[in-house]
Amino acid sequence: MSYRNASGNSMGKIDSDGTVRNASGNSIGKIESNGTVRNSSGNTIGKIESDGTVRNSSGNTIGKIESNGTVRNSSGNTIGKVESNGTVRNSSGNVIGSASGMSNKLAAFIFFFKS
Repeated sequence: MSYRNASGNSMGKIDSDGTVRNASGNSIGKIESNGTVRNSSGNTIGKIESDGTVRNSSGNTIGKIESNGTVRNSSGNTIGKVESNGTVRNSSGNVIGSASGMSNKLAAFIFFFKS
């Protein structure tokens, strides 16, 4: 599972075990099977719930990822979308990258949990 910016440059990937790697291949965190997102020190920085709700480390809702790939902030405003073909767009509809081999929920973590 990989993520590329709008220029096509690799920004990182998610290994099959959920390890999140930057473009240099260094581990910067992990997404566990239950949706918990951890940084490279193993500290919980958030969670993606099964219904698409995204919470920060304090448990506060910071957004939602809808089943159609729309990503909303805590106010319900659209901040982006992950299309079925993996294209990632910002709220203006501009392509900001692409995600391959991952679900909308895993791909959309880039909107909320940037390292």
